[in-house]
Parts: sequence; structure tokens; C-alpha cells
Amino acid sequence: MSKPQPDPRAAAARLKRLSRLRPTLAIVLGSGFHHVLSELQTQAEVSYTRLPGFPPTGVTGHAGQLFIGHLGGTPVMVLSGRAHYYEGHPMTLVTFAVRALAAYGIRDLLLTNAAGGLNRSFRPGDFMALTDHINLMGVNPLRGAPVPGLPRFVDLTCAYDKGLCGLLQAAGRACGTKLRSGTYLAVSGPSYETPAEIRAFARLGADAVGMSTVPETIVARQCGLKVAAVSCITNLAAGRSRKPLSHAEVLETAERMKKLAAKMLKNFAQLYGQAQ
Repeated sequence: MSKPQPDPRAAAARLKRLSRLRPTLAIVLGSGFHHVLSELQTQAEVSYTRLPGFPPTGVTGHAGQLFIGHLGGTPVMVLSGRAHYYEGHPMTLVTFAVRALAAYGIRDLLLTNAAGGLNRSFRPGDFMALTDHINLMGVNPLRGAPVPGLPRFVDLTCAYDKGLCGLLQAAGRACGTKLRSGTYLAVSGPSYETPAEIRAFARLGADAVGMSTVPETIVARQCGLKVAAVSCITNLAAGRSRKPLSHAEVLETAERMKKLAAKMLKNFAQLYGQAQ
């Protein structure tokens, strides 16, 4: 007999008991973006292990903590770390947190990640606002039984909200950096891509490649959330650099760019609050 699926509403109810603050903006922190927690005025925090249905996190740089507080004067919910498909989790678990955020009342979601640069004008340390994505993970998080009350066939024509993307660009300008923009291609990982794959992905129109974000975006759109996403280009993709690829390089670039990333997210939150 199969185990019953966890109910996102149970996690949402637990979150509502943490604080009287009711943010409508949530931010998921990927590699390179966790320094923003130093700018957060925290009212409440909880480990994922204490939230029913939330997945464990097992990758360096993903703490597995959820925070509620103010960032740039704006009420926010911040998820420090995510579960990845390559860790062996089913997509229902990888995307469970997004469903819990929707049940809580989050309306807008900012996703962040570390990515490899395909676009030949990109350099390690650049930031890219996602304008579109290509899903080559080999699986779709909406596969399976339909979710009652939600559409099964979700339109992804405008997966990334233009208004939120505009706030991201303004947030970058406010801290003196110009965000690149482009298409993110998601693969399952955890191995890095071959040079031949990277050449193929570039021909498909991808500007950056990574192993997350797309499943969360798809589920968020199904739940009616508006989405923006930003990548930190932490390395050049296979065949674009003479150095072998490594997770250590990803973490090294993320560490170097952490203050700028934190400032940009703080600016984004502040601009978001002013626009409400």
C-alpha cells in the first residue's frame, strides 16, 4: 500500500503559526545567494525537518532553513536551500515547498541558482535574469494524477513575469551591475555536461545551464504564482573553458559574488514592497 502524499496545507498551517507577518513574496536561495540572510531582519525561522512534507537538503551551500522577516523593509519568506532531482528525490518532493508557499498565500516567487555560462559574452560572476527556459531534465513535475482545483495543462508562454523581471533589472542597476538576460536550460545532473552537449544546447538557444529552478517554476505557475528567477554564472560550461569543471569552482565564484548578490536581492525586495 503506497504512502499518502503529504498535504501542502499542513506545512502552510505550521508556517502561519511561526509569525503574524504575512509576506506575499518568497525567495528561494540557491548557491551564491545565501549571504542575503545577513541583511534579513528575522522574525521567525524553522528547519525544513520540522515542516511536514518538506524535503531534506544534502548539498553544500543549501542549509535547509526557512525564515520569515523583513528584507529592505519588505515582508518576505526566505527558503535557504532546495532539494534537487539529482539527489534522488521524486519531483513531488522537489516541488513540495512551492505548493506549501502557494497554500500559505505567497503570490510572487523569486528563484535563484548557480549556473554554467553558454553565452560567449558571459563571464563567471555575471548575473542573468531568466526570460525563458528549456526543460531537458527528462521529467515534468506535473506528471501523474491531476491536482484537484488546479489546471493540468499549464501555459508557460510567460513563465517568468515581465513585471518582476523589470524589478530585478532595476535592482541590479541600483547596485551598479547590469544583469544579463537569457534562457536557462535545466538538466537532471549531477554530472556536468559534455562539450558536445553544450554545443547542442547553445544551438537550441540556451544561454546558461543548471540543475534546478525549472520544476519549481512549472509548479509555481500551476499554482498561480508569478515567478522571477536569476542565475549567478559561476563557471563557463564544458568546452568554453580550459579548466575542468568542479563544484568547488561553483562555490568559489559564489563566495566571491555573495555581497553583490545579497545587495541585489535586498534591492529587489525593497522595490517589490514599494510597488505593492
